[in-house]
This record gives sequence, structure tokens and C-alpha cells, in this order.
Amino acid sequence: MHHLSAEEKARQGDRAALEKKAIDIVAFDLRGISDMADCFLICSGTTDRHVRAIADAIEEALFRVGVRMDHKEGYLESTWILLDYGDLVVHVFTEEKRRYYDLERLWGDAPKLDVSMNIPTTTLDMRVERR
Repeated sequence: MHHLSAEEKARQGDRAALEKKAIDIVAFDLRGISDMADCFLICSGTTDRHVRAIADAIEEALFRVGVRMDHKEGYLESTWILLDYGDLVVHVFTEEKRRYYDLERLWGDAPKLDVSMNIPTTTLDMRVERR
């Protein structure tokens, strides 16, 4: 199995988060800006249970493609779950915690990555039509 880049991992995470109806999914390219990670993937859930479901889906999706997590924080409280994959750090927040910590403002100088490019529009349309 080939090594996935941080951006490819973020795409997998984006797809999994989208399938769990995560809110406001955004990814930042931190290469050359921070030694912490190459990429941040940030999204929100409406409740602690929703946040947990999103984090579980991202973890499972990355595990299926051979990506192992280095560290996980915040799972029990589930208002901010951090999944650390080394070059990718995933932040799944409740909307309230996301507003409070405002990572988008903190990392606002970092370019945003379009990690949803590889999800065909027809797939999204089909999902909406099936409801």
C-alpha cells in the first residue's frame, strides 16, 4: 500500500465527515507555517453524540485505507475531539466549542485546501434525492 499524503488523508476524512452530515468542513494547508502538522481538517457536529459519530467515521475511513492514528483526545466529553495522524490533525467540534476556540481565525493565514474535489457532484445529488 502506498503512503497517503496529508491532503489525501484529509480527503478521506472529508468524505467520511460529509457522510455523517458534518457541518462546515474546512481544511488548512499548514506546510511551511507550522511544524505541528501539514494539514488541519476542521468540522462540527450538532451534539456530542454527532461529534462522536463524525470522529468515529473519520477514524474508520482512514483505518480502512491503512492510516493509523497516533493519538486521540476529547472522546469522552465529545465537545472537541482531536484525531492526530502526525501530518494530519482532525478537529471535530460542537458548534459552540468551535466558535469558542475559533481555529479558523487562529490559522487564518494558512491557505485552505479543497479536499472535497474528488466527490462527484452526482454522488451528492443522489444522496439528496434518496431522502
